[in-house]
This record gives sequence, structure tokens and C-alpha cells, in this order.
Amino acid sequence: MSGTDVGEELGARAAQARALALLRIRSRALAVAILPAAVAVVLFAADAQGHLAGPAWDAVRWTVLGVAVVVLLVTVLVAVSVARARPAMSPTVPVPEEGAPDLYRLVRDLADRLDVPAPSAVALTPDCDSWLEDRTHRALRKGPGAALRKGPEVADTVPVLVIGSPFLWWMRVAELRAVLAPVVAGTGPSAHPDIAAARRFVRGLDAAIADAAAPGRGPVRGAPLAFAGWVARLLLRACRGHAAEMERCVAAAASMRAQTVDYGLRIAAQEQVGLAYAGWDRLLTRVALPAWRMGRWPSRLDAGVVSALTELSRRDRLADGFALRLGERPACDLLEEPGAADEAASLLAARLFHGGPAESGPGWAPVDWQQYPDEVVDRKWRSEAARLHRVLDTLGVPRVSAADPAVPTLARVMEHLSGPGGPGGPGEALAAGIGAAVAREEAEAPVHGGPEQGGPGYGGAADDPLDLWGPGPLPLFPLQPPRTGTELLADHVAAMVCCAAVDTAGAAPGLDWLDGPALLVGGERRADLAAPVLSLVEDGDPDPLLNWLAEVGVRSDKPVRLV
Repeated sequence: MSGTDVGEELGARAAQARALALLRIRSRALAVAILPAAVAVVLFAADAQGHLAGPAWDAVRWTVLGVAVVVLLVTVLVAVSVARARPAMSPTVPVPEEGAPDLYRLVRDLADRLDVPAPSAVALTPDCDSWLEDRTHRALRKGPGAALRKGPEVADTVPVLVIGSPFLWWMRVAELRAVLAPVVAGTGPSAHPDIAAARRFVRGLDAAIADAAAPGRGPVRGAPLAFAGWVARLLLRACRGHAAEMERCVAAAASMRAQTVDYGLRIAAQEQVGLAYAGWDRLLTRVALPAWRMGRWPSRLDAGVVSALTELSRRDRLADGFALRLGERPACDLLEEPGAADEAASLLAARLFHGGPAESGPGWAPVDWQQYPDEVVDRKWRSEAARLHRVLDTLGVPRVSAADPAVPTLARVMEHLSGPGGPGGPGEALAAGIGAAVAREEAEAPVHGGPEQGGPGYGGAADDPLDLWGPGPLPLFPLQPPRTGTELLADHVAAMVCCAAVDTAGAAPGLDWLDGPALLVGGERRADLAAPVLSLVEDGDPDPLLNWLAEVGVRSDKPVRLV
């Protein structure tokens, strides 16, 4: 037996030992629950045989019986609460086999090479991660035939393979197989009955705690659930260490088994994982977030990450070799309709990272990358410029256009902010007004909810995991911390400058794949606007911005079109 086989065997045995420890905790809890009943049986049996007689023992017997009945009722309550609770399920986009036969074939071939059960299904997550997720509570409700096609002996234990959607678009087929090898290898330990039972036990406790903490319960139903949650919390606290160690041992065993498959390629593929993380983060925070805030959701985020990473490869000398990979077959070719899958994952990303509605509608429409500059960038700039002038109106700042005092101009903004900065200055009052206006508009935004729809063949409104989070918008994972008043003011002033450049100097809105909205002057991106704007906002010094305007040819006294 090789060293790899020995390491895998030791890891599997350690995981099984931890699983047995978890099951022993469950058995001890059950033993404690039935102990009063056992004592009552002994006492009544002794009385039937003429032992322990007398009024005192009769009182003891009936007292113990009453305690036993109460404890058994409480035990049944906790057991039913744990059994009925819905374990948390990650929000994903299901991929049916008919929509990705090549992907399913790749996963099954990988499982055969690893000599482990194949995952029961495949799903996509709008993030740079991949994992196995047990969804047997869903499969059991739909019947045993809905689980796995490999046979009933593993149908109850084989989990779903969740794949990060950016990986499918950025990685090549061989790279994806190498990255998925240690993940798929985890189905081996998952099929072990002790590990599967221990996971179900821990998952049920966690679900019972979440169910007890859910709002909107009346006192009649809320009190029993709260008590069941308290008991589940005690048990989960006792299980936490064993559960964490069991999962660590499972991961170690799976990693050791996967070393036999594409080990050399896996090292290179991990570099692509890190690159995908970087590009995905930049795409979400710099490109997608401005669109989401404007009520639009980019419908091809995964395709966009390829453009972002290709641009990163062009700019970064460390990534020069990565662009050469693009001639190989991308993993998204394993899908029959990659566009539909990308659209469903993009909408789910908007829900998770921003809290957008579940489907398109008024004020929440998809936008493709060709429309992004005009429908997102230009609209964003003009909306922020309009908000800036509305706040100036509330502060009583006069318009300065000589031709028409009613039209908005950049000169009005610069004249108001020029002069002494610091606490109490015009920049601080304007920043406070803009911050209040933004907060007010966000508070007045409509609350959306409802099931995920997705594209054709994707999504699944009938079984939406986001139902667990309630009818309101999420967001589960905020992308950025709240912006300060000064940051908001700088953004609004820069938007006003960009509007003036478009209207008076022939500039155009554009999209930079790594930095988001961009101002194009003569077809080239101008990335040097931030410093002059900050000098005006923070120091009250207009000279750097005046020099920039003169270089670009922007007329600050000309009217600007607002939304």
C-alpha cells in the first residue's frame, strides 16, 4: 500500500471515529430522555412483585411516572421539531442532465477514476468556490427515484456537486476536471452510513435552531419551538468539535485520494482559481454593483469575468501566459445552453450580493454588455448629477449660468465648493445633504421577493432555497461597506464632470472590465479624474480640476443634461 493510500485510509478512519462520537452524543441524549421512564418501569415492576411497598413508595412511583411522561412528551416535541425543520440549502442554479450531458459525463468519468459514487446532480453557484452539498431532505420528499441514478444503495447519501460558475467560463475543460477532483472524491466518505447519519444529525440540529429563531411565531407555537431550539443548541454545542474534526478528516481523505488524478495539472489549475477570484471580485464590485444600484442587472456576468481576466492578463506581466490558454476548449462548452445558465447565475448573483428582485420587472431589467455604457454608465452619471443639483437647490445655492439661470452647470458646483475646506465648510454641508438624500432614496426603494425564475431549463421556482430567508430583499453578502458622505460627494462631483465632458467635449461613457464605469476621451480612457475631484471636495482647491477641464476641453459654464 502506497503512502497516499495509507494517508487516505487513516483520514477515513479518523472521520468515521468522529462520526461515531457524534452518534454517541445522540444516543446519550436519547438515553437521558428515556431514563425516567425506565426508572418508572422498575418501580412499578417492584410493586407488582411485592417490593418497595407503602404510601411513600407509591408517591415516588407516581411522581417518577409523571416526570417520565413529561420528559417523553418533550423528547417527542424536540424530535419532531428537528425532523420537520428544513436544513439550510445554498442558493444555486440547478443544472439538469439534459442541459449539460458533457458536464455530467465528465463528472461521472472523474468519479469512476476516483472509485467513488458520482454526485447525484450538478448545480452552479455565482461565486468562486465548489463543494458537495447534501440535499437528501429534498430528495426524500420527492421519492427515492429522484436522488441518484447509480442505484438505491447510495441514493440516500450521495450529495450534489456545486460548481462556481466563473470557473466554467474561465477554466479550460482539463483545468476544471483537475480542480473538481478533490471535491468529487469527497463523495466516498459521504456514502459511509456513519458519516451520513452524523451529518444528518448535525444538520437537523442546526435547522431546528434556525427554525426556532424565525420571526413571526405566535406565543402558542413560539414557546415550544424556542424550547426545542434551546435543547438543539445544547446538543449542537456538544457536537461542534467532533463535527469540525470529522469534516477536516473527510477533506483530508478526499484530497489524498484525488492526488492520483491530474496532480500536476491541478497545481497549475489552482493558479487559475486565484486569478478567477481576483477577476470575479473586481467584476462584482466595480462593474455589476453600479448597474444593480441603477436597477439593472448584467445578464452575462460569467462571460464578463472572461473579459475582465483577459484584460488583467494584458495589463499584468505576471499573467501574460494565461491568455495563451484561451485557445483551448472552455469548460462552459460542456453546457448545452451556456447563455441561459449565465443569465440564471447572474440574476442569482444580484439577489445574493445586492438584494435585487427575484425576476425582471419595472425598475429591474437585464442589460447586456453592449448596452452597459449608455444604459448604466451614462444614466448613473446623470442621476448622480441631478441629485447633486437637487441638494444644492435645498441649500439655496444659486445657479450661475449667464444664458439661462435655470439650467444646471458644472461651474455652479465648483464655485460652491471652492474656498476653505475642513469642518463646517460648504463641502461638509453638501456631503451631509447627499448622504441624507441617498439614504432616503434607498429607504423608499420597493421591497421585492418571490421565487427564483432563472432562464430556460435553469432556476426552479417550485423549490427555491431563498424562501428560507423570507420575502424581503437579502442581501446575504454585502459587497461594500456603507460609503461616507465625503466619498458620496466625490462620486457625485465626478459624475457631474463626466456629464459635462460628454455634453461639451465630445467624450463618451465606457466600460473598463476591471474598474467599471469609465470616461472615454478620443476613444481612450481617462483615469486621472479622481485626484482633481478630491482636491476640490476635500481641500476646496479648484485649480487641479480646472487644469484637467482645460486639457480635455470641457466648458464648465455650459448647461448639462440631467435625468
